[in-house]
Amino acid sequence: MVAAICIHNATVLNGFSMMKNCAVLIKQHKIIDVFNEERFAQKTFKADTVFIDAKGAYIAPGLIDTHIHGIGGYGTDDCRSESILHMSEILSSYGVTSFIPTLYAAPKDEMIAGIRAIIEAMGHEHGAKILGLHLEGPFISPERLGVQSPDAVSPVNLDLMESLWKASEGNIINMTVAPELKHMRELALYCVSKGIVLQAGHTNATYAQMVEGMQVRILHVTHLFNAMSRMHHRDPGTVGAVFIHPELSCEVIADGIHINPDIIKFLLTCKSLDKIVLVTDSLKPTKQKKKPLIANGEEVYLDKCFYRKSDNVIAGSALTMIDSVRNIVSYGFTIEQAIHMAATNPARIMRQDHLGLIAPGYDADLIIFNKNLNILYTILKGNIYHKGKKICV
Repeated sequence: MVAAICIHNATVLNGFSMMKNCAVLIKQHKIIDVFNEERFAQKTFKADTVFIDAKGAYIAPGLIDTHIHGIGGYGTDDCRSESILHMSEILSSYGVTSFIPTLYAAPKDEMIAGIRAIIEAMGHEHGAKILGLHLEGPFISPERLGVQSPDAVSPVNLDLMESLWKASEGNIINMTVAPELKHMRELALYCVSKGIVLQAGHTNATYAQMVEGMQVRILHVTHLFNAMSRMHHRDPGTVGAVFIHPELSCEVIADGIHINPDIIKFLLTCKSLDKIVLVTDSLKPTKQKKKPLIANGEEVYLDKCFYRKSDNVIAGSALTMIDSVRNIVSYGFTIEQAIHMAATNPARIMRQDHLGLIAPGYDADLIIFNKNLNILYTILKGNIYHKGKKICV
């Protein structure tokens, strides 16, 4: 790790606004200062400072994927810490500096094995940092499973939740639940006491049940529109609750398949920008070249997203976070809005107060990318990466 890094001649997307012709000074993995090019020319730097001339390229907070199952042939369903570490390395190539590995519902022993694999990997990353883990179940609706196994779904069970929490050593960041389940209030209060961010997903909740869930801080929504009760004029359901209540935030899978791009644009007319979070929900075979493609133990095929080969049901996305940013910009959003959704908002909603902005005191997890939105450099823990490989500048 170098002593100090100064990136200059950059267009800074700091999470508040866009600043042109600016420089960012980093020391010991922290952002020390952000200043204009005129001050850069006048400033005195220590001899061991590494300089990166961005040549007008963008510098932004590192992308944060809060819902991801796998990439590059490695996945959380492998239940192996080595797979999680491979995910970490691969993700840094795509501009991701932090991620939350996500586990589907599974039998208790399998879920605990998956949790322990993630915990074992934490602190040993050579790429994107593991913030904790996301449980997408098991307390979800059997009526809105998507491709999840019906045998793995469980009624609310506080003893099971306690076992999962203990296995995580206190590292469950977020959890997808169905608000309508019996005893969900007791589960939600338990999760709130542990600091877990609760998300409504794989749910058949009525509008009234969604509102009741909001009272116990189920305030985020998993992959909006997918695997949830639809909006109806007599019962707005889960989707309607998101549009009606400004308190609710939501995940968006911006691959053009899971949600029509025009619906995403419409969403922004109803929700404030800071309530929308881009996620990949990417599966193990994302960016995998070798076949067969296996996700969650079943063969899938790729046609812009993954479909289960047995019945052609959508199994999950093949996105990367930088793909999401490119797509959102192609839909007509600004690059500043895209970075808010992909970095600033997930950091805030997941209570990662040290991430998501370029400002003094924040972690220097940064990306540099060109006007074509191709990643040039990723800066992580004071190290500089190019195409996922650590480099010397």
